[in-house]
Amino acid sequence: GILHEDLRLLLETSMPAKKKKALLGVADAKIGAAIQEELGYQCQTGGVVAEIMRGIRLHFHALVKGLTAQSASKAQLGLGHSYSRAKVKFNINRVDNMIIQSISLLDQLDKDINTFSMRVREWYGYHFPELIKIVSENYTYCRLAKFIGNRKELSEESLEGLEEIVMDSAKAQAILEASRSSMGMDISPLDLINIESFSSRVISLSEYRKGLQEYLRSKMNQVAPSLSALIGEVVGARLISHAGSLTNLAKYPASTVQILGAEKALFRALKTRGNTPKYGLIFHSTFIGRAAAKNKGRISRYLANKCTIASRIDCFSEVPTSVFGDKLREQVEERLAFYETGEPPRKNLEVMKEAVVEANEVVAEVKRKQAKKEKKKRKREQEKKRLEALAAAAEENSVLEAEENDIKPKKKKKKQHQDLEAESEQELEAAPENGLEEEKEEEVLPKKKRKKMMQADQEEEEVEKKKKKKKKKARDSEED
Repeated sequence: GILHEDLRLLLETSMPAKKKKALLGVADAKIGAAIQEELGYQCQTGGVVAEIMRGIRLHFHALVKGLTAQSASKAQLGLGHSYSRAKVKFNINRVDNMIIQSISLLDQLDKDINTFSMRVREWYGYHFPELIKIVSENYTYCRLAKFIGNRKELSEESLEGLEEIVMDSAKAQAILEASRSSMGMDISPLDLINIESFSSRVISLSEYRKGLQEYLRSKMNQVAPSLSALIGEVVGARLISHAGSLTNLAKYPASTVQILGAEKALFRALKTRGNTPKYGLIFHSTFIGRAAAKNKGRISRYLANKCTIASRIDCFSEVPTSVFGDKLREQVEERLAFYETGEPPRKNLEVMKEAVVEANEVVAEVKRKQAKKEKKKRKREQEKKRLEALAAAAEENSVLEAEENDIKPKKKKKKQHQDLEAESEQELEAAPENGLEEEKEEEVLPKKKRKKMMQADQEEEEVEKKKKKKKKKARDSEED
């Protein structure tokens, strides 16, 4: 029924009326035939049946008692969510959306850091123009601008700090000498404060970019280890981002992966009937840069072929490993050596057999570790449950003991009162003849009562003391 409804929804959105009716009639007929074969019930399919079913579905909340339209819509939504979750089973750790966002942010940060560092160079260059020629790296220049400040305050004492930033004693000495004979203009303290604050912002952005690159590297090793081992984390992430997802990249043929990122050049070449591009994003790989000019097209085609294999392995393997990526990288290295020296590379079948053996060993090791982790988790959970059960049992025992202790003295008191009443009644019934004897007995009776009451009070005190001792013991056991 759910599949049939999905088919109906798909057909209702994007098809002409005649085709919809024809396809829905075929679907209804197939479902009816399947029910008749399996269950032996005759089914009618047609426009009237479909309308009846639609009416029942629409007014279902009115036909069932205690069901409102709101709860029915919530139930339908929950059913849709559960059905889609069952259809799309994915691992949280292998989601490639984070890779797409992080590589986009990395490219944006590169542009912004370059723009801001050029602004720092221009701004601080009015005061110390010679520093631009000595230090070419943007991050180092921003750190130096923040450290130096006013160039006239530089001295031999600040040489150690310069060496720490530049990591070169000769450059540090050159900066110190240039500061003494600089042609730059004088600068006010307020301007220096603004330059230093802006350069500190650029430095923090650069440091964040390094952290983001580490995050991207770790995420690529989780999602696509073979692709990152073959072509690098950054280039692999760019391929995934350009394709839209790792699944889309795995569906592409090698010819598409080869020119992925060079679509403009491809369509321009097709329009002008010129030469089509040989490479797109994979040009940033080190293999193409190392190849000779005449072999760049050949190595890019070979590399694109290996990239498609690696992406498919990463996409469809249950436990992704970097073994296949390392072996494919070795193959590309051998192919490069073959173009340069003529040494024949190994056959693909031999390399893949070796890779399968190694991958099985790695997967078995990973599964063994996962099983150990699961066992440890189960033990911890069992220990927690056992401790909770013991604590609950101790609490129940303490409560029961307290209740028993509360009930017992009451029974004793009742018995004591009953005994006293019975004795007094017996004494009254056996009333003596002499008046003197009656007076003596009346004097004796209260004394006996007093003694018994005193004994009852003492027993109550002892019971309360026992209660307190038991409560203390229960508290000590719970704290232990």
